Amino acid sequence: MSLADELHAGLVGLRLDLSAAMQEKLLGFVALLKKWNRTYNLTAIRDESEMVTQHLLDSLSLLPAVQESALAGRRWADVGSGAGLPGIPLAIARPDLDMTLIEAVEKKSAFQRQAKIELGLANITVVGGRVQDVPGGQFDAVVSRAFAELADFVDVAGHLLSPNGRLYAMKGLASEDEMRRLPPGWAVLDRARLSVPGLDAQRHLIVLERA
Repeated sequence: MSLADELHAGLVGLRLDLSAAMQEKLLGFVALLKKWNRTYNLTAIRDESEMVTQHLLDSLSLLPAVQESALAGRRWADVGSGAGLPGIPLAIARPDLDMTLIEAVEKKSAFQRQAKIELGLANITVVGGRVQDVPGGQFDAVVSRAFAELADFVDVAGHLLSPNGRLYAMKGLASEDEMRRLPPGWAVLDRARLSVPGLDAQRHLIVLERA
């Protein structure tokens, strides 16, 4: 099966109807990631087929779990974005999102800037630097796949949110103990199991908001 067929089958599994142009950009992102990975070691995953599953489909699995009102025209930030995951696939699939990628490692933010240019992603802004140094109160939603602990996610990125904004943590598991360790003033709004086609691992989306 070709990469294009794998991606299409995965999108069908996610019930996402993306245009041919969007699918082409997603595969272009994988090609660019593979090219840069040879020199800059952006991700431990080397195989393109695994990138489709573990990077593209895993990132896009968020979309069916999030209400449309949280997506259309909203200001999102992807913190600790690394190689632009999940922010770049989300920005490709939802060009109506205003997506800011925040990454402290220069080689990774350089890759993000190149991807923005080569893939023509006008709805992406790349911010190189520490999340803690980014001015607060400017995003409707902040997402991350990078934080092992929910409390750390809140401590580092909570200030970025507008008054009614929400944090979206993409995780393997989130234990009850971990959720009880949230800082005062924060609560779990939702916990949804994500289904990633081709990925035999548990994935969850934890949505946090100010209590």
